[in-house]
This record gives sequence, structure tokens and C-alpha cells, in this order.
Amino acid sequence: MIRAFRCDLHMHTCLSPCADLEMSPRALVRKSIDERLDIIAVCDHNASENVRYTIKAAEGTNLIVLPGMEVTSSEEVHVLAFFESQENLLKLQDIVYAHLPGKNDEAIFGCQAIVNELDEVEGLNERLLIGATGIPLDQIVGRIHELGGLVIASHIDREGFSLLGQLGFIPSDLALDAVEVSPRTGLKGARTRFPELAAYPLVVFSDAHRLGEVGQGVTKIYLERGTLSELKMAFEKRHGRYIQE
Repeated sequence: MIRAFRCDLHMHTCLSPCADLEMSPRALVRKSIDERLDIIAVCDHNASENVRYTIKAAEGTNLIVLPGMEVTSSEEVHVLAFFESQENLLKLQDIVYAHLPGKNDEAIFGCQAIVNELDEVEGLNERLLIGATGIPLDQIVGRIHELGGLVIASHIDREGFSLLGQLGFIPSDLALDAVEVSPRTGLKGARTRFPELAAYPLVVFSDAHRLGEVGQGVTKIYLERGTLSELKMAFEKRHGRYIQE
């Protein structure tokens, strides 16, 4: 039966240097349940080590956790990548790490903690996760699709690190599955403010970096199950699946 799923598919854990250290996998799951979310996705900057721990933390609950990542292109554009399996996410991780230069300076950029489902620190990621990869945007989108993933352009309404902010337009041949706007703009506001996005499915997520932000950007998506294939059908408005705007 098709029903509304409350989705917040853009959250960061304490692995992202710009996120609070309180954003552990276990805390994220508890807060998501408190906010009555059905599906979430962990999308740390250029990294995925905390995804498996968030999935473990959600075991035994009704919360669905999709494997994800927020990748920064060579043009400094952020895009969200989602996968059905952790295996394909790790393949993207290998590609990203092979093209991600630099080393993190914790005093400047922040801590990048790998934390398990029991709130135990497993280690620190020493890569410069806040930086840009050397991979052009079109190649990132192509590789994500080759791995069976979905691609959403992040916070399109922001000046910094967004597709419109960095390039000023959306390339006509860029195969995006959807476009995200910030809660402050909202779906209705985005349709008015960005008429050039008329052809794209729009979603709003929290981009939470702090626990209090979790669930502050929610999109109701009508699905039969909380899977990637169902999301794809909703983005394409097929078989009764759709995004509520």
C-alpha cells in the first residue's frame, strides 16, 4: 500500500568537520525517531565511515537509513549521492578518496570523528573532507549513476557550494534525479523563486549539522516501501509514487 513517508535525506554526523560532535549515529537515530521521521540518509562531506554505524544504531526500530554521501565537485558544487547498498557507497568512497587532496587541520576545520553505534570513537578521518575533490561535476553524477545511485543537487537556493551559486545555471545535459532546497525557502517558495527548475523534482531536507536541526526540513514522499527504487519512481511520478508539494 502506498503511503506518505516523512523523509529527511540530508544529515551530517560528527564525521563532517562542520557538524557538532554530538551528532553521533546513535543520537541521530534517537532524534530522528523523536521527530517522527520514516527515512533518513547520512550524507557526510566526501566520506561515509559513519553510515554503517547509523544503520546499526537503527536496527530494531522502524527508522530506515539510506547509505549516502555529500560529494564536492572540482567546481565546489555539492551533490547528494544515495545508494541501496553500502557496497556501492564504498565504491564511490574509493573514487572520492582517490581524488581528494589535503589533510585535515582539526584546529581550523574541526574534528572528523568516526563513531560507532554505541557512541564509541573508532578513530579520526585525517583527510581534508571539507575540501573539493578533483572530479568534475558531470563525472561525479555519471559515476554515481553507474553505481546504481541517485543524485540530488544540494541546497540549490544557497549561494555557497550550490549548483546555481557556483555555476549560475544547471547544465542541460546534467542528469540530476532531483533538486534540494533549504527549509527557509521551501518547496512552494522555490517554485516561485526558481522558475527554471520547473522540470525538476524538488525536495526539502534539513542539512542538519546539529541535533536541533534534525527533522526541520521534511519532505513527504508517497511510496510503498522505503527503498531507493521506490524513491526513483516518486521522482519520476510513476506507479502512483510522488512527492507532496
